[in-house]
Amino acid sequence: MALKKKMTHLDRHGAARMVDVGEKDVTNREATAEGELHAQADVLEAIFGGDMPKGDAIATARVAAIMAAKRTHELIPLCHPLPLTGIAVDIEHDRTRACAIVRATVRVASRTGVEMEALTAVSVGLLALYDMAKSMQKDMRIQNVRLRSKSGGRSGDVAFA
Repeated sequence: MALKKKMTHLDRHGAARMVDVGEKDVTNREATAEGELHAQADVLEAIFGGDMPKGDAIATARVAAIMAAKRTHELIPLCHPLPLTGIAVDIEHDRTRACAIVRATVRVASRTGVEMEALTAVSVGLLALYDMAKSMQKDMRIQNVRLRSKSGGRSGDVAFA
């Protein structure tokens, strides 16, 4: 049996609305997301070795991810604009799985969480890596974009597999 929940982004007539968070407490909130760019070994070596035709792929992807987190409310309908207090983006080379892993942790002191900002940061960071490397390989795969953890707010601390 499916769990029936109230649709928070719909008003009583079924029209889209931004959730009113005005009555919620301001708390410190954090979310971490990650995703993968799967590519050939030589492409990953070029990305992480700084030997890309378009320039420094890691620096470009990191800045793209940070910029995306800051602009999430402009990209995702019904997201609140948030005064982010911190964004950390890590990009690592997993040679065993032949992928680059982009991980973003976003922080805020607010009435609503930053899950969408973390997911947006990861997605755009991965897209930037793809763009930087597409001349070397056309069939790279972006996959496994997911929320890893969140803290703060009503639901408290939650970690996901």
